[in-house]
Amino acid sequence: MASMCQGMMKKRHSRLVLLIPGLFFILLGIVILAEPKVLVWMVAAFVIGLGFLFLMMGNFIHRMGH
Repeated sequence: MASMCQGMMKKRHSRLVLLIPGLFFILLGIVILAEPKVLVWMVAAFVIGLGFLFLMMGNFIHRMGH
């Protein structure tokens, strides 16, 4: 694990790979604290999206069988 961290420190873009999601999650946490109802909408959107993905995957598997 230490060697992986050293490899990431040598790459210039690895800082942005961690910085951007970190800032996103901090802002998301602030939005959820300010308006907790947002969390319900986010979970609902995630579940709906996951449902669509499962339907697409099932359709793809069905077509592969024929």
